[in-house]
Amino acid sequence: MNLSERIEALLMKVQKPVRYMGGEYGAAMKDPESVDVRYAFLFPDTYEVGMSHLGMRILYHILNRREDVWCERVFTPWVDMAEEMRKNGIPLFSLESRTPVRKFDLLGITLQYEMSYTNVLESLDLAGIPLRREDRGEGDPFVICGGPCAFNPEPLAPFVDLFAIGDGEEETLATVDAYKAWRASGAPREEYLRMAAKIPGIYVPSLYDASYNEDGTLNSFAPKPDGGAPEVVRKALVNDLNAADYPETLIVPYGEIVHNRIMLEIFRGCTRGCRFCQAGMIYRPVRERGRERLMELAEKLVASTGYDEISLMSLSSGDYSCLPELAHEMVEKFARKRVKISLPSQRIDAVLTDTLRETQKVRKTALTLAPEAGTQRLRDVINKGVTEEDLARSVTDAFEQGWSAVKLYFMIGLPTETDEDVLGIAELARLVRRCYFSVPKEKRAPGLRITVSASVFVPKPFTPFQWCGQLESGEVIRRQKLLRDELRTIKGVDFKYHAPDVSYIEAVFARGGRRLADVLERAWKLGCRFDGWSDQFRYDLWLRAFEECGVDPDFYALRDFALDEALPWDHLDAGVTKDFLRREWEKAQSGERTRDCRKGCVGCGMKRYEGACV
Repeated sequence: MNLSERIEALLMKVQKPVRYMGGEYGAAMKDPESVDVRYAFLFPDTYEVGMSHLGMRILYHILNRREDVWCERVFTPWVDMAEEMRKNGIPLFSLESRTPVRKFDLLGITLQYEMSYTNVLESLDLAGIPLRREDRGEGDPFVICGGPCAFNPEPLAPFVDLFAIGDGEEETLATVDAYKAWRASGAPREEYLRMAAKIPGIYVPSLYDASYNEDGTLNSFAPKPDGGAPEVVRKALVNDLNAADYPETLIVPYGEIVHNRIMLEIFRGCTRGCRFCQAGMIYRPVRERGRERLMELAEKLVASTGYDEISLMSLSSGDYSCLPELAHEMVEKFARKRVKISLPSQRIDAVLTDTLRETQKVRKTALTLAPEAGTQRLRDVINKGVTEEDLARSVTDAFEQGWSAVKLYFMIGLPTETDEDVLGIAELARLVRRCYFSVPKEKRAPGLRITVSASVFVPKPFTPFQWCGQLESGEVIRRQKLLRDELRTIKGVDFKYHAPDVSYIEAVFARGGRRLADVLERAWKLGCRFDGWSDQFRYDLWLRAFEECGVDPDFYALRDFALDEALPWDHLDAGVTKDFLRREWEKAQSGERTRDCRKGCVGCGMKRYEGACV
């Protein structure tokens, strides 16, 4: 049997065989003999998670528009499929052509979540690609990682050839062009790395050396003298989203995925300056797509996919400059086709009443809001900039429009948090309940449902809170119990919260350096994979890996970093300067807020980028 037939023989032995079938409507199919570059795009999680990711869809479209490139999708097989593949000698394969991944020229991997890192190693091993970059030879693909976690690439640096920092639309194509030029030159493998290092936004870890102090902190990080790499790698930036390529058709999965709908990116970046939010810092500045372009894309995507929902995506969709007009136009255009227009979680202070009324004409969903903290004092610390009055107005407007389900998102363990702040979350839930019953019975929908979700705060690179250690797990559990007991006294409230052990490992890898690579590899060898899935996460194995490697995870997760300390990501330029982040950290200590930069420049550093902040 050929490889495809051998794969088919496994599908009846595993759960959700649709994950491995391929052949979906909209998938790019090409003659491999007609292309110059084969590009495998790996999402290191299951099919249903990866197929819901907008960035993968954009880059898949951009690469496959080129006649000389064929980009194919790859996902990390679930544990049952991985076991069958190893048992039967089947390598990791692409969905489109079922080609072994090791036969591709380039392997792109998106890093969306630190808890997917063991899946990166699992996928490389299943593909038969050496884990460590120095062990790869001329016949192995180059491994390129991008995404938000690439802004601290160091824990994965020994396993990765290139990191793509920032917007991927242009730098991904540049890596392909460099590959073609390198291959035509006949130069050794290392020469491609030196060529790629000259591309804006590309970081080549093998061209840099790190040294450490006796206490384990980073002493210096610098490019090797003969490598030709820049001292600081500045992120890639796409200034004009209207001109940027965007998919006009999508792959339509056979089975259910997490976000089974059209995702329309209305703008990129955020001006609000929440101090905990990495995305709000690294994706600056704000760049909008025009209404005409969005309507054009929406029409083409509805026609080409048959989806019945369009989600207007961004970090803060309520801040889109002409959101009410866009929502009204879309609802009018697609109402007859019963296509719903939806918004992701909203800022409470956005003026959304008219927009919400428009978007829910077809079908109502739960209203999702993110107060983040329970008291005004703590919301000022994190620069959230919303009040109880904002929340009361927003939910009352929604209840008057016929909503009865509200989801509220918070974090536990934010810097300076006290028990009063934790209990303030319950007070906000009570406020929402009072607002519901303040609406006349004949005007409100029956069946009030309030869901309070509280994640554990994880300090992230390139945020003002990058210097702040995470709250110790025992204290997190105590505060979760304090809140849970208080919420039990409120009728109709459901409480959801995260185990602190997962967030602890996440914090270790969010703030750690290259010395964590050995721990990561050891944890994978012990059996860690799919760590973001609660039924697969093995905290005991992670602790064992740290112990066997002689690494103290508290050093990375719980320790407050000194403000003058060299950080593992200091050789990258995310746009916001370290001076700006330091000022914001100091303002947080006193609860001083910083204005939205649309109301005046706050000096974050983005103006150093040509064409930004116009």
